[in-house]
Amino acid sequence: MAPKLWVKETKPISIEGGYLIDGFPSVGFTSAIASESLMHGNNYDLVGFVDSYDFPTVSILKDGIPSYATRIYVNPSLKVGVFSSFLTINEPYHRTIAKMMLLWAKKHKCSLVVSSSPMNLTDSDKKQIIAAGSTTEAREKIKQAGMMMLQNGTIPGIPGELLNQGMLHGQNVIVILVNVDDAGPDFGSSVDLCMAMSKILPGVSCDLSMMRKQAEVAEKQIKETEKETRALRDSMYG
Repeated sequence: MAPKLWVKETKPISIEGGYLIDGFPSVGFTSAIASESLMHGNNYDLVGFVDSYDFPTVSILKDGIPSYATRIYVNPSLKVGVFSSFLTINEPYHRTIAKMMLLWAKKHKCSLVVSSSPMNLTDSDKKQIIAAGSTTEAREKIKQAGMMMLQNGTIPGIPGELLNQGMLHGQNVIVILVNVDDAGPDFGSSVDLCMAMSKILPGVSCDLSMMRKQAEVAEKQIKETEKETRALRDSMYG
């Protein structure tokens, strides 16, 4: 039986023709850190939550205000929605979460879903941004952004399932491949991802002067949440 998730929207949402960013840390923390950094100081409103009876019970406090660990933010002027999570999502949930995000994107008439996946790139590939697309239209967007198309490879986790489901149902999904260094911190690759997203999403920009500091803060918060919920999660998943 597939894990059950539910989405609770707390405010009206209007992003028709806009974009959805996947900020779930299914493979590493890069996507989660980048999405948190991208929203910092850019007028994103908290509009909802994602929860499950199988998620660890935890409250995330920001400026004294409690919140769920998996949240939905929207910037109505940019027409950008973000699923942001401080929970590391176990494999049994990847397919369910991917389908949930695509259904949400379809409900709100988003034109594109953007995700990311870590990959150990060669020195020559590091000089270019590489991405994969679920549809002909998505692949054309990659070319227009001046990115290299991934021709052969494997993309795991939620990003991989987003591509598969997007291909099956004709929804535009782009997965940006981010170089990761196992010996280094995640915030470096998160800065690279944020810059890559700004090439695809109109109006989305990264303030590099504050980006690195904010990415470090987000990385610390996410990893602290991971540590605090590990015992709960392990007992639930067995």
